[in-house]
Amino acid sequence: MTPASIDDFRELARRRLPRFLFEYIDGGSYAEETLRANGEDLQRLKLRQRVMRDVTDISLATTLLGQPVSMPVALAPIGLAGLYARRGEVQAARAAHMAGIPFILSSSACCGIEEVAGGSPVPPILQLYMIKDRPFMADLLARTAALGVETLVLTVDLIVHSPRRRDVRSSLTGQQGLAARLQRGLEIARHPAWAWDVGINGRPHTLGNFAPRMPEGAGLAQFTAWVGRNFDASITWSDLDWLRQHWRGRLAIKGILDAADARDACTAGAETIIVSNHGGRQLDGAPSAIAALPAVVTAVGSRADVLMDGGIRSGVDILRAIACGARGVLLGRGWAFALAAQGGAGVTRMLELMRHELAVAMALTGQRDVAGVTADVLAAGQPAG
Repeated sequence: MTPASIDDFRELARRRLPRFLFEYIDGGSYAEETLRANGEDLQRLKLRQRVMRDVTDISLATTLLGQPVSMPVALAPIGLAGLYARRGEVQAARAAHMAGIPFILSSSACCGIEEVAGGSPVPPILQLYMIKDRPFMADLLARTAALGVETLVLTVDLIVHSPRRRDVRSSLTGQQGLAARLQRGLEIARHPAWAWDVGINGRPHTLGNFAPRMPEGAGLAQFTAWVGRNFDASITWSDLDWLRQHWRGRLAIKGILDAADARDACTAGAETIIVSNHGGRQLDGAPSAIAALPAVVTAVGSRADVLMDGGIRSGVDILRAIACGARGVLLGRGWAFALAAQGGAGVTRMLELMRHELAVAMALTGQRDVAGVTADVLAAGQPAG
């Protein structure tokens, strides 16, 4: 199958990956109400078709996270992407660079920031959680700054792990006895192409950014257990004072859904606010990203740029988010599916599809410059704020 959409890449990823990895990408928390709402609420927004307008030259260029971009898209931080394709984060970073957009490296990536920076013409943006081991955080921030990284994305909505039922059913989490190990082993055996490319030749299977804190020979299970134990549930906005002592670059805050939190983030010095519910993987029953976006945009005003993360599956969705006030969007599962399906070439293909679909949607709504898109693009009565 030649993929023509993110849904097509999802199906190819489902076929190629062991079940426990596909469900990890695809699933959300609890009953997955918020996961579904992210996409459904976007699709409810209707666009205003306009005709007889000169749309010969369409510009998708803008700025995101402090840098010029070829279109209003960044690749969101995705944990364990090195298990979807061989050294997956490096492949995705290269694809993002070729597309002229930012790549945000998860602190829970398999490939550490030094490896990704060395494998791409430009260093990635780093995503970070506030964890209890502050000396480690200070060291990681120093390593990051030394590579020339200019922007940090601080994720604030993962202070505890929410129950993800699919991961329990697939034996990725939950009781880890003999039955669970046999189930995962059988799934790996059923996917020999993945087993050869990633399982064998994609080693080491660790969390590269955390490697300095781990004993020699530690495996992925030990790494992830260490990260889970170190999430800091006590953090408040005052902790950003500590962060600013160790990070002098730009700061984006990811995981904002509430207008009051958005104002606090601006007061704390964030240059960018990312409206996100963690892809529906944390608080189930929380509003969709697109539903939360307009109030955050109003609350922030001109104090910070606002991006949206969650539910984007097409160029039309990108236009919808921008019409509701976002400067741009983060793509998460979209690039994870594409990477799992076809490696870096898949990410490149997926981004080409998004670029073409966005340009067509702009033309058919009478828009020539993405930086000038407003709520006027939406049909009358749409909830754009």
